[in-house]
Amino acid sequence: MKVAGFTIIRNAVKCDYPIVEAITSVLPLCDEFIAAVGDSEDNTLDLIRSIRSDKIKIIETSWERKSDRAHTFAQQTDIAFQAVSADADWAFYIQADEALHEKYIPVVKEAMLRHLPNPAVEGLLFNYLHFYGSYDYVGESWRWYRREIRVVRNNKNIFSYGDAQGFRVKPNRKLNVKLIPAAIYHYGWVKPPAAMLVKCREWETYYNREHTVSEETEFDYSKVDALQLFDGEHPAPLKARIASINWTFNFDVTKKKYSAKEKIKRLISRMIGYRIGEYKNYKLMP
Repeated sequence: MKVAGFTIIRNAVKCDYPIVEAITSVLPLCDEFIAAVGDSEDNTLDLIRSIRSDKIKIIETSWERKSDRAHTFAQQTDIAFQAVSADADWAFYIQADEALHEKYIPVVKEAMLRHLPNPAVEGLLFNYLHFYGSYDYVGESWRWYRREIRVVRNNKNIFSYGDAQGFRVKPNRKLNVKLIPAAIYHYGWVKPPAAMLVKCREWETYYNREHTVSEETEFDYSKVDALQLFDGEHPAPLKARIASINWTFNFDVTKKKYSAKEKIKRLISRMIGYRIGEYKNYKLMP
């Protein structure tokens, strides 16, 4: 079995993406790793080159910054995926602010081996932990996506969908996937407040939004509805970054500020036994 990894990145230093940690976290699973590095305004390319691994293949790309973010991110993801070697069986997609805990490496590998003979299984579905504000809290409300596809079969008819959060098969079919007992750790909302503001402004250019944070000097993490404490361990590649944290964020986890809509959805979901209205860009196989 041959496994490839792939990712996209631009302005990693400017936006403080833990891209080195992201790549490093999945490298033990991969025989090769494709990094599509966009034309950055910092030394992102040198940063990726600094990773000591002969598995990594760098593709330099140009981002269409005048188009919408969904198109740009999906387009770049497709470039990276199409560069995966033809003889790879599976491809592991890791985003620049995600990481796989090392305890899940044998779990993912076992799932890949088990489902490899069955071509009907087109991808593997992961649970998600969305960290927010600091490395001590994870999002609890339903505005965070609960699961997403991160391993796909090396079928070049598979393409990045939407804003590159997930995948579909041409012409526009949802993938048939197996849920595995592994989680992706998402750190997109954990940065120094000033760096988080820089990232938000960068996002606005891809969402074609008017500047909503232009008058601020730091991102305000207090504007969140519900969090819970995280008492587990973080992936090993993140340890140095966590140790160097230079800001504080505290949140009262007993205070839940759910919207009226979510309160109703939660009530109904408890009554019927499943989460209603959940976005599922996949078909879950039994």
